[in-house]
Amino acid sequence: MTLKIEAKAWVFGDDINTDLILPGAAFLLPIEQQIKFCFSANRPGWSDEVGQGDVIIAGRNFGVGSARPIGNVLSKLGIVGVIASSFNGLGLRNCVNYGVHALPCPGIETAVADGERIAVHWRTGEVRNLEEGTEISGNPLPDSLLEITEKGGIVPILQAEGLLEDAT
Repeated sequence: MTLKIEAKAWVFGDDINTDLILPGAAFLLPIEQQIKFCFSANRPGWSDEVGQGDVIIAGRNFGVGSARPIGNVLSKLGIVGVIASSFNGLGLRNCVNYGVHALPCPGIETAVADGERIAVHWRTGEVRNLEEGTEISGNPLPDSLLEITEKGGIVPILQAEGLLEDAT
């Protein structure tokens, strides 16, 4: 993964909880089936529209709820990052743990519309709306968390260090 990308934006609102991202009915299914349920309650069919390298834009309190593995589902769908006005701590760390970039960026939900192309620099926090020509700056994560994300998450790091066997 690279720290500077261009992507299609998918815009969601405030208080996106883990139940919306990964509904209870899908929680125990294999990951290949879980992804079909992602956001199915508020955006049916969304998982069929998402493309590799897309980004989620959200309002306040993204990832509130339980510690469901939302980062795993988002990663398997091809989502490379979430940019939100603010994150719930569990939601932010869950994304990072599965290699999905997270960028707190107050006001982002009004700076980008659904389907617009954006450029994001995860290290500097700069987000540019390529269609409108506008820019907004977020609060990039510390280098230690960016490094985890860049290496694909916690599991690949632990495997590379010989601390975790490959489960596949």
